[in-house]
Amino acid sequence: MRYGLLKISFSLMLALAFTLIANGAQARALELHDLLDFESVSNPQISPDGKQIIYTRRWVDQKNDRRKANLWIMNADGSKNRQLVKGSGALWSPDGTRIAFVRNDDNKQRQIFIRWMDAEGAISQVSRSQYAPRGMNWSPDGKQIAFLARVPNKSDWKIKLPAKPKGAKWAKDPRVLEKLHYRQDRVGYYDQTNDHIFVVTTDGGTARQLTKGDWNVGARAIGAIAGSARLSWSADSKTIAFDGNMDKDWEQKFFVSNIYTVNINTKEITQLTKGEGNWTSPAYSPDGKSIAYSGFAVRNLASPFSDLWVMDADGGNQHALSHDMDDSPNGLRWANNNAGVYFTMNSKGSVNLYYASTKGVVSPVTRGMQALRVSSFSKNGIAVATKSSYTKPANVVRFKLKGKARQAQLTHVNADIFSDVDFGSVEEIWYDSSDGVRVQGWIVKPPEFDPAKKYPLYLNIHGGPFAMYNAGFSLNRLEHAANGYVVIYTNPRGSTGYGRDFSNAIANAYPGRRDFDDLMAGVDTVIGKGYIDERRLFVEGCSGGGILTNWVVSQTDRFAAAVARCTVTDWISMAGTTDVNGWASTFFNKPFWEDPTDWLAHSPIMQVGKVKTPTLLITGDKDLRTPIAQAEQYYNALKQLGVPTKLIAMRGEYHGTGSIPSNALRTQLYIRKWFDEFSPKDETP
Repeated sequence: MRYGLLKISFSLMLALAFTLIANGAQARALELHDLLDFESVSNPQISPDGKQIIYTRRWVDQKNDRRKANLWIMNADGSKNRQLVKGSGALWSPDGTRIAFVRNDDNKQRQIFIRWMDAEGAISQVSRSQYAPRGMNWSPDGKQIAFLARVPNKSDWKIKLPAKPKGAKWAKDPRVLEKLHYRQDRVGYYDQTNDHIFVVTTDGGTARQLTKGDWNVGARAIGAIAGSARLSWSADSKTIAFDGNMDKDWEQKFFVSNIYTVNINTKEITQLTKGEGNWTSPAYSPDGKSIAYSGFAVRNLASPFSDLWVMDADGGNQHALSHDMDDSPNGLRWANNNAGVYFTMNSKGSVNLYYASTKGVVSPVTRGMQALRVSSFSKNGIAVATKSSYTKPANVVRFKLKGKARQAQLTHVNADIFSDVDFGSVEEIWYDSSDGVRVQGWIVKPPEFDPAKKYPLYLNIHGGPFAMYNAGFSLNRLEHAANGYVVIYTNPRGSTGYGRDFSNAIANAYPGRRDFDDLMAGVDTVIGKGYIDERRLFVEGCSGGGILTNWVVSQTDRFAAAVARCTVTDWISMAGTTDVNGWASTFFNKPFWEDPTDWLAHSPIMQVGKVKTPTLLITGDKDLRTPIAQAEQYYNALKQLGVPTKLIAMRGEYHGTGSIPSNALRTQLYIRKWFDEFSPKDETP
């Protein structure tokens, strides 16, 4: 009873706070320090019986300048919400008696732990691997956990030095690189390692390695761009399905991946799909008779979309359930009755849940302009997810898979810091660009926005380029708007979520006229609304957005200042220095050694002589995706040309500039400092 009263009081407090904001009372603008107080939620997992939900909650350790994670638990109605244990990535055992999760052991090594969910709550460490486990998955009988680990593969290419004098301090042996793929952003150099599958009993003990050899299970078989492999157990707990590439020339086949199974007792591997396609994310049906997976048979597009496929467990009867959807399916999960597969998909700025029956009928389960990340189902048909929208940060929601899928919000994380914040507003727009194309975008307006005033415009460009801005919550954009900017973000051609033709419109021409036209048409659309000061136009983006920023300033001088983060400026040098070797070649018809024409024509460095816009460059000093040398080349050229520029090497950062909390703050401030420095100083008209 006491808890119920507290819960009601808290709800009333929130309702009152938001009512005050709606009435214009006691509201404040978002402030930079709110980024440090902000907490995120992810990976909600509902118990098999549908009674409890565990989720990961991340927060900023301001003293040590890093993000930490704890596991929280609550009843399925959101009540009794409390911290459970330190760690992340929890998964319920099939019978619901235990959870597995990962955290550091006493040696600060990531390991798998199990907690019993009875009153005692005993915790045991079940993996003691010298290799950090990831991508774990329970066997259906609850007796084993499969996981991936990166295994050393020593080279026999060595030399023998003369004996060194006693007490001498010689240099360490050099790193000898032999592989095409030898480094990965946020990992570093890994030339002599391979990703393989292990299993460990849930009682603990020595993990058994199931796969071995000079090839990789999962992501690195198709380059470091795709994430970890998915491991899926058969219903009888005897076989694991996985994706990867066992071909001897796997390194040369950047986008080739197939589906395999491995017998956990004999370690025998069976290949289920064939050819040069990209087949990934296998998921056994509950009855073990079928495997759902995604992929495409031939890579004949710069931005191919995967379809949803199903085959018999032995690899027979392979057929597609979907065709020509807005984007690729993600997070495949079978219905409990084996009658179809659920998946999430990006579509026209939203992320929602869909269902494909085994007869090939695809239909939406949820609708709306939202970012819904579904992560778990219960046996009685309840789904849990995180949901965010323009001005609402992600929280855990619950809904039934059948019926109208009404979502119940279960958490109110960040209500304590945002209850009195006026985020401003976000307006969705569609506008016309060249070639008769319609483009989607959004306008973020400052708190207390007055259409009679004139505001500076901040064009924010997404990376990829094959990616999609969506309706989800963005603290960064809202914080810039809170400082007086009208922010526009759009999905120009090349973006996913609008079908194959839209995404592949930039093939052999990126960056180029089409994406540039779409961005400028968006800027013109906002200017046409009458509240933008055209002397104060600014542009910024990271990664693919950094590339386009550099391209934009070479095509027009309408912007007062620009910030290009984690950029690529020279496609030829990028191709040989990025950690995703082979990826850059997909943008152009021929390799540069056969014909460098397009490689050069679409490299921003070759257009730098046209640039007049003051341009700030920011890149992580450990970035292996878009190495800092790319920014250095551009910086050097701008310096020689006399164009105002600075280069910031963000310390400790891989790709991106804000994974370290203090660097996230620096990024926000450096961007605005640069814009402010070159903003007209006279009074705004």
